[in-house]
Amino acid sequence: MSAKWRVWLAGGLLAAVIAAALYFPALRRQVNKAKQITEKTAEQARRELLPPAPVTSGDPRVKAKMFWGSKSEDGSLVPVSVELPLSKDPVLRAKQILNTLLAGPVDPEARTLPPDAALLAFYILPDGTAIADFSEALATAIPSGIQSEQLAVDSIARTLEANVPQVQRLKILIHGQEVDTLAGHVDLTQTFPVSLGAPVAPARSGVSVLTAPIEKAIEKVKGETKR
Repeated sequence: MSAKWRVWLAGGLLAAVIAAALYFPALRRQVNKAKQITEKTAEQARRELLPPAPVTSGDPRVKAKMFWGSKSEDGSLVPVSVELPLSKDPVLRAKQILNTLLAGPVDPEARTLPPDAALLAFYILPDGTAIADFSEALATAIPSGIQSEQLAVDSIARTLEANVPQVQRLKILIHGQEVDTLAGHVDLTQTFPVSLGAPVAPARSGVSVLTAPIEKAIEKVKGETKR
């Protein structure tokens, strides 16, 4: 190899070393930046799956028990402990509990209630009957079928049972109205037992069997819904 070519080769190697010295730090910065973006995206996705944080209040934080769906296909519910600030007032406590249930679990597949559903009103009568008024999305957005509808009602009833002992039975309204069924199957003209031993109103589908206090409470809910 001639001296001229040796000079050219040495110059080329020197240029390559200099280029590498300049390029690799920039490449490292790009890799780190991409990693940070990926981590940020993953964190954002994780946060989007988490239920919204409860509104800060002076209520003491306690471990509430939420009943969401399991991953099995048997339509069972699984209790999940969630730390929440809960009021000692049973009506406010029930609203906090049900709003958390509506917000849904971390795993969207374990959700028992439609994401667009909302709790419009909640009352507890002196006999322990709770009147829960939900938005129309509870009926229109839930998958029609006896299993999904029963799972929704059971998740509400069992979550109330675990956290609001004052509730003995549950009456569900849709946008201030008593409806025959939830989405074509589960009978909503009846009241559902919440605590063990609570009687269920002997209702038939499409035939409302209500006590006077429940009828009065429903009229009150209807009046508030129209405002």
